Amino acid sequence: MRKALERGLLGVGLMLAASGASMAADGHDMLFGSLLVDQLEHGWRDGQDTVEWKAQGWIGGDVEKLYLKTEGEYVRDDTVEKAEVQLLYSRMVADFWDVQAGIRHDFRPDDPSRTYAVFGFQGLAPYVIEVDASLFVSEKGDLSARFEAEHDILITQRLIAQPKLEVSAALQEVEELGIGSGLNDIELGFRVRYEITRKFAPYIGISWSRSLGKTADFARAEGEDADSLALLAGVRFAF
Repeated sequence: MRKALERGLLGVGLMLAASGASMAADGHDMLFGSLLVDQLEHGWRDGQDTVEWKAQGWIGGDVEKLYLKTEGEYVRDDTVEKAEVQLLYSRMVADFWDVQAGIRHDFRPDDPSRTYAVFGFQGLAPYVIEVDASLFVSEKGDLSARFEAEHDILITQRLIAQPKLEVSAALQEVEELGIGSGLNDIELGFRVRYEITRKFAPYIGISWSRSLGKTADFARAEGEDADSLALLAGVRFAF
């Protein structure tokens, strides 16, 4: 099983390289690019200060793109609590909707790192709800998923509120990573940003997260709380 997954990950990597070469050679589809740092924020959570980031950039045309996504958490004792990077091939299949496939790698200082094959979709649902859903298959064959949804609410032309939902689940229990089977975590966030320009906006917010089931049991066994509330302050910017 592991060898099959490794071959699959290699195949995805070759597909990404081939798609990049194809886009570069496709003269009628001009290449563009964009970088969005959606969250770069300081959090005050249960007496612990953290810095978290979430960003994505892409290069490509109207139909095909290469995406680089990253997110993670850095704590005040100068260690990266967790971080991940994804490299994805993205193809438009309908107006405002892309299917994506690629590779994800996790970096964890105290736990084993993992590499995953990624399959998912990203786009705009009705009522302009931004959706990002992904299925992950690890090098060990473990299956997990993540669903994210957020929506911008205009208070004024520059002041924008953004509620956000994130849910993660796993098919198998992975004790060394503190992951139980079934629903693992749910996070609800609410941020209010002020757009000084369309590409730069400071914000404040609040975030509540809770671990569920066996994932919560693993967290408690490590002396952590199953749920937490954080106050946030950060910036959102794009290039």
